[in-house]
Amino acid sequence: MSERELPLFPLGTVLMPGGPLMLRIFESRYVDMIGRCMREDSGFVVVLIQRGGETGPAAFHEVGTLAKIVDWHQYDDGILGITALGQSRVRIVESHRQADGLNVGKVDFIAPDPAIALPAKYGYLARLLEQLIDQLSEQYGMIEVNFDDAGWVGARLAEILPLPNQRKQECLELEQPLARLEVVAEAVKEMTQREL
Repeated sequence: MSERELPLFPLGTVLMPGGPLMLRIFESRYVDMIGRCMREDSGFVVVLIQRGGETGPAAFHEVGTLAKIVDWHQYDDGILGITALGQSRVRIVESHRQADGLNVGKVDFIAPDPAIALPAKYGYLARLLEQLIDQLSEQYGMIEVNFDDAGWVGARLAEILPLPNQRKQECLELEQPLARLEVVAEAVKEMTQREL
């Protein structure tokens, strides 16, 4: 796929392909961006902030995820709520900040994960993920599950587990599903040891 120019949404979170993202939109630059995305049936790119904050200028990572809006509603306080779904990973080739404060970037699409069956030794990760998704039914109720796919299991655990954002970003940037599963398995092992 060739380069495309898309709006960028720097956040303090990592969105993985296939994962859900629920946001409250209140800044006018993002309200306008969401309106445009909905009118044009297009998406925006979620990128993890390196320095700065969500409401001001920010430096961000060059690999992010294209997000597509799948639902929206208005809260009682008038703030717009959206649910987006991660589509594909992108690499930001160049970016600039518009007069209204919105970041826009030229992006290259990164090839999707190859489909790889979940190795038997990681079966416990699929069982853990099943329990977690049951508890997060509000967010994950609309997601098509695939507990047999190594890439899908690794991506869901990377976004759900309480990993530092830098580690989540590392998982996003990994191009091999089994390498991502290894990072997640190590994190689960560390968490289990802390609890003992």
